Amino acid sequence: MNFSDFFSKYKAQTPLWIAAIPLVVLVVVLALVIKCFGADAIAGGSQIALLFAAAVAATLAIGICGQKWQVLEEAIVENIRTSASAIIILLLIGAISGTWMLSGVVPTLICYGLDIIHPKMFLGIACTVCALVSLVTGSSWTTIATIGVALMGIGQAMGFSEGWIAGAIISGAYFGDKVSALSDTTVLASAASKVPLFEHIKYMMITTVPSIVIALVVFFAISFFHTPDSDTEIAHISQTLHNTFNISPWLLLVPLITALLILRKLPALITLFAATVVACVAMIIFQPDIVTAIGGEGALGTFRGLMVACASDTAIDTGDAMLNELVATRGMGGMMTTIWLILCAMCFGGVMAGSGMLAALTRLFMRFAKRTVSVVASTVATGLFCNLTTADQYISIIITGNTFGDLYRRRGLEGRLLSRSVEDSATVTSVLIPWNSCGMTQSTVLGVSTLTYLPYCLFNIISPLLSIFIAAVGYKIVKTEPQDE
Repeated sequence: MNFSDFFSKYKAQTPLWIAAIPLVVLVVVLALVIKCFGADAIAGGSQIALLFAAAVAATLAIGICGQKWQVLEEAIVENIRTSASAIIILLLIGAISGTWMLSGVVPTLICYGLDIIHPKMFLGIACTVCALVSLVTGSSWTTIATIGVALMGIGQAMGFSEGWIAGAIISGAYFGDKVSALSDTTVLASAASKVPLFEHIKYMMITTVPSIVIALVVFFAISFFHTPDSDTEIAHISQTLHNTFNISPWLLLVPLITALLILRKLPALITLFAATVVACVAMIIFQPDIVTAIGGEGALGTFRGLMVACASDTAIDTGDAMLNELVATRGMGGMMTTIWLILCAMCFGGVMAGSGMLAALTRLFMRFAKRTVSVVASTVATGLFCNLTTADQYISIIITGNTFGDLYRRRGLEGRLLSRSVEDSATVTSVLIPWNSCGMTQSTVLGVSTLTYLPYCLFNIISPLLSIFIAAVGYKIVKTEPQDE
């Protein structure tokens, strides 16, 4: 059974006031956790908050609504099942972050980037590059975990704040992901709304292109007026990386091979695993001293060094404190906190869906759907709300598409308007929520807290607002014959 069928099966008529209690509890407890722990909130406090809110929801569902525990347990299991592949991808991204750094791939990209990219254009170029890579690969996660990490290092070397850098990277990556025919979220949104894929992509351009253009104008403007660090400082960083790593153009074969595998449309798990293996080979060839330093002498030491690079924390002394932090890696082990948070979030989302509380809350938004603009605004609000409550963009896309499908048909609104509204909300806002799987992942990969980069993810913020604005104007919105319930 897929999640769409599962959600429909358990769409119980739960009273709204009951459904709101777990959400209020979650918001209050998370606020306290963030106030107490700050950036360390995801190290345990947020997980407990999610489980506590899930326990409250389960207690209300069983004690007041008469729901059976077996139903809630099935919902939790189904919710976690949908995130299983994402968890494996997370582990492989952790391995890539370690091997690409220690093999010298990321340092090489940083050094060449410092030579080629002018500081007065950096943020705009970073956004554009990530958009192109994500468009070709269809994956914002892969883009951010590879080229995005290198761009973070380049931007920091040029003196940009980490919030602006991450915002430019994420904006570009999510633009490409959103309009790529290879993107799973794009395919899912069109399928959930019953709209042909390329018709869906073409209609999205009405809101997506203006959103990225506005974001690029701001990124280029901020870069132009930015005062970069001195050439001496940039030269020092480049020289230090050269002294620490064997910088070679041959290392660019690693991302090139990865790109070729993606273009052949191999599954993400296979591509990421292959990228890790190729990087390990490159590490043996180009960085033997680093392998020896972390693993020891001899063949057994080399094996141990590769395992450490993939799985564990590593620290290399470059002689520069900032660069030491940049080249430090955490491997698969560094993803465990994020995976822990995802599992707890899936528990909360599963209970909310299985108890019927999520359906009750989404019905609240539908009450305001009277005119076209309010229908679209309600769709956008539901997509954002589902990202907040289910902590997963895939589930949010399915729920939002299923919830509003009948309403759009009854109002004589095209399915492509629904699919666009779903993408303009559920897809792009997921990365802005600290406990959502996307927000947790990108925060971990880039080393920047979600709340730090949130104000600078211009594309992700503008898209849902522009979707509502275009609906208010009525541009390219075609009415069809309304269908009876």
